[in-house]
Amino acid sequence: ALTLIENGQIAHQYFSPAPDEIDSDTVFSTASMSKWFSAFGVMKLVEDGRINLDTPVSEYLTRWELPPNEFDNDQVTVRRLLSHTAGFSDGLGFGDYNVDEELPEIEESLSYPRASSDRDVSIAVSYAPGSEWRYSGGSYLLLELVVEEVTGQAFEHYMQESVFGPLNMNRSGYDYISSYENNAGSIDRNGENTTIFKYASNAATAFVTSTSDLSKFVLSQIPTSQYESALSYDTIRDMREPHGRTSGIDIWGLGTILYSPTENGDFVFGHDGANDPAINTTARINPETNDAIVVLVTGHPSLATNIGSEWVLWETGYPDVLDSDAVIASMYLPILVGAITILLLSLYLGYRRYS
Repeated sequence: ALTLIENGQIAHQYFSPAPDEIDSDTVFSTASMSKWFSAFGVMKLVEDGRINLDTPVSEYLTRWELPPNEFDNDQVTVRRLLSHTAGFSDGLGFGDYNVDEELPEIEESLSYPRASSDRDVSIAVSYAPGSEWRYSGGSYLLLELVVEEVTGQAFEHYMQESVFGPLNMNRSGYDYISSYENNAGSIDRNGENTTIFKYASNAATAFVTSTSDLSKFVLSQIPTSQYESALSYDTIRDMREPHGRTSGIDIWGLGTILYSPTENGDFVFGHDGANDPAINTTARINPETNDAIVVLVTGHPSLATNIGSEWVLWETGYPDVLDSDAVIASMYLPILVGAITILLLSLYLGYRRYS
């Protein structure tokens, strides 16, 4: 399911034809795109003065505490959790739970997370907070607990009240996807229906939505649209200020991926998601053109991201941060041609000089 937005208006849509019977209300799993919505909910609490981005996260916690380590846990702040710079190296990837399994409480999952990689991981500070960027699903599981502690509400209830409800996102939430009529289910790479799993973190990976609802969320962050955001545009701008860097490149804001710089120094922003067996999603906004793209996929592990990367290149002329392999591959032929041209020119000039 794909939606193109131009200057704050839906311009084009595409849905897989029958027998899939996909439409704008079909609900898809979004995997790690869930984090973008969670960050939005957290920033709403920041705007309301209930959370301070730079307060030690421990000051908001009563139900769980970070394990002791050689570093200073007081340097773990909400800002650093949002931007994957809090010193966690878990790399979660939350593991699958079958429909008949009971999901653990947040505290249990924080202490004993089930990783999609089946390896043992811990949610703890393992390097100096603020010193570098490392992707951490555990950071968002901890933010889920922070939201519950601060609001006194279940995370999903708070998100419905503060983010989804005001935008009339009626096809979105954290329920098991099979409980929604008109859902995309889970399709493997061979195009076969397969097991649909549950996940232990709503904030990090369990969000489900439709292109209709996701488009409302995206449009609410575009000033020229008819939708009013739950956050001020100043806060939305703050969320795409660079906080995470790798290889000298700004790649992450406060819950947003910074895909590519724009002509006037801003960033194309949004979030992707990917999970087994073949879930892939993307939503990206160019704040300078008020254009955006929304793609929800099951049955292909990278199609949404690939389309989103092509769209960013088309919008800005720059490759995005998720497309480095394709960029390197695309450089091979020009480099080879250039090298041959330089070699031939050098031989020609050398011949002219000594002939």
